[in-house]
Amino acid sequence: TLWAWWHASVIPAAREAEAGVSQVQENWSCCPTFWRPFQSSCYFISTTMQSWTESQKNCSIMEAELTVINTKEEQNFIIQHLNKDSAYYMGLTDPEGHRHWQWIDQTPYNRSATFWHAGEPNNPDERCVIVNFRSSTEKWGWNDIHCHLPQKAICKMMKIYL
Repeated sequence: TLWAWWHASVIPAAREAEAGVSQVQENWSCCPTFWRPFQSSCYFISTTMQSWTESQKNCSIMEAELTVINTKEEQNFIIQHLNKDSAYYMGLTDPEGHRHWQWIDQTPYNRSATFWHAGEPNNPDERCVIVNFRSSTEKWGWNDIHCHLPQKAICKMMKIYL
C-alpha cells in the first residue's frame, strides 16, 4: 500500500524536573494516498455511486467505515472537500425504521451534535443518511434517504502513528 506522509508534529513530553531539561518527542502520523487528514482521522471521498451497503463494503475493503461525524468542526472539514452537486453516504442508519439512529461504530447518537437539514429526518422508510447541499438554503446538512439509492460516500479511518 502506498502511504503519504501527511502530517508530522512535535509534541512536548513531560519535563524532567530534577534535571531542569524538557524533552521533545516527535509524533509522526500519516494517511493513505488520496485520503485527507483531519485531527486523528483520515477521510476518503468516494466518487463511486453505490447503495449504502455497497458503500460500507467499499470502505471496509480499505480498512475503514462510513464516516461518523462527531463535531461541527469535523462536519465543516468534510464539506470543504465535497461537490455541491452530489450526495454522500455516512455511517448513520435507522435499521428498524423507528427513528432510533445508530452510528456504524456504535458511537452513541447525540441529537444535539447533529446537522440535519430543516424538516429532516422526515420519513421512517428512509433509513440511511447522506450529507448534501441544498441550494434553496445554501447549506450543507443531513438528509434521510432510501438505502438502496446509489450515492457517493465518505470513508473514515484512524491515522497511522509511527
